[in-house]
Amino acid sequence: DGFLEFSVDRCVFNSTDLKDIEYIYSMYYDKLEYIRFSSSVGKFVGYTEHGVKNAEFWNSDAGYLVEMKNEKERYCKHNIDIDYQAALTKS
Repeated sequence: DGFLEFSVDRCVFNSTDLKDIEYIYSMYYDKLEYIRFSSSVGKFVGYTEHGVKNAEFWNSDAGYLVEMKNEKERYCKHNIDIDYQAALTKS
């Protein structure tokens, strides 16, 4: 009924230090996560047959893996710095 595929970018953190931040990119089909990239693992991991095939393909592309690893700093660090400053000015 219209629910098919979606992806989620998220940042897990407990400080603004880059070493304390994890970037996670997940892809879902019919509410089931089938592949995930985690900056802590440094590569894609597949959870279904389709996800495993995609993980093998994307993990074989060194340039794409570097791009995904850089998302921790580009996407997470940037937004976490903004969120921390907003929270500190309100406290």
